[in-house]
Formats: sequence, structure tokens, C-alpha cells
Amino acid sequence: MTPAELVQDKLLSLKDLSMRRCGWRVYDQPTVFTNGVFDLIHPGHLQYLEEAAGLGMRMIVGVNSDASVKRLKGDSRPVMPLEARMRLLAGLFYVDGVIAFDEDTPLELIKVLNPDILVKGGDYTVDTIVGAEEVQARGGVVRVLSFREGESTSGVIGRIRGLG
Repeated sequence: MTPAELVQDKLLSLKDLSMRRCGWRVYDQPTVFTNGVFDLIHPGHLQYLEEAAGLGMRMIVGVNSDASVKRLKGDSRPVMPLEARMRLLAGLFYVDGVIAFDEDTPLELIKVLNPDILVKGGDYTVDTIVGAEEVQARGGVVRVLSFREGESTSGVIGRIRGLG
């Protein structure tokens, strides 16, 4: 496969990703799920994703749609459109599947995909992570990873605009 084909192979519909997830389960490949906007990917994102990927054998990343980002972060976001954000994530060798969601939370994705490990960054606590209850009820694990101080998309945007 060419690099472009490898990236394209990770951009999946919920049906296709669910089928792939079933295969990973059969072969006892623990699957990590995380989600976010991933606008202007920066070193903090990379550290977070690397750490998340290290918790299992496969990793799925849910990405907020452009409409979802606007609802959550305002009209000036996202900076990069959904397709670009998804392709960047799919280009990371430790990401196995990337899927968009239009809701404000990835709860429906989590319910369908049944990840073994649900991960969010250090600005969350287990009791505030959407889907934690569902994952734990099935015997899965919920992890909060370290937060890299000073690394945020809002901070990068502020520095670009000369505000930070």
C-alpha cells in the first residue's frame, strides 16, 4: 500500500470500524479510544496520543465534526476542517482508526465500539469523562493522562495572533 492508501484505510465509517474492532477483539488486541477536536495538532497532542496508544494494542480516535466544534468552541473554530484533522491523525502510525462524530460527545461511538480502555487528558477526571460509566460497566478501564502545561490549541492560536 502507498502512504496515501494507508492513511485512507484508517478513515472509517462506524460500520467498518465496528467490524474491524470485532476482529481486534477476536485476536485479543486491547483497544484504546480517545476523542477530541485535534485542531492545529501540536506537541501536547502528540505526547497525549503516544501515551494513550501505549496502553493497548490498537487505538481509535474520535474527532468532533466542524459543526460540533463550532457549538463547543465558538464560530472561530475549528481552524482546520474535519477532513484535514482526520487525515493528520490517520497519518500517525500508532493510530489504527479515525472516525468523526457530529454530536457534542462521543457517547454513541463508545457504546458501539466498546473500547477496552477509554482515555482523556489531564484536564478531566474519571467522573467527568463521557462514556466512563459504560466502559467500566463492561470491565474496561478509564485512564486520565498527564496534562502538558502550556500546550493547547487555544494557546497556539493566541500566540499566532500575538495575544500570548
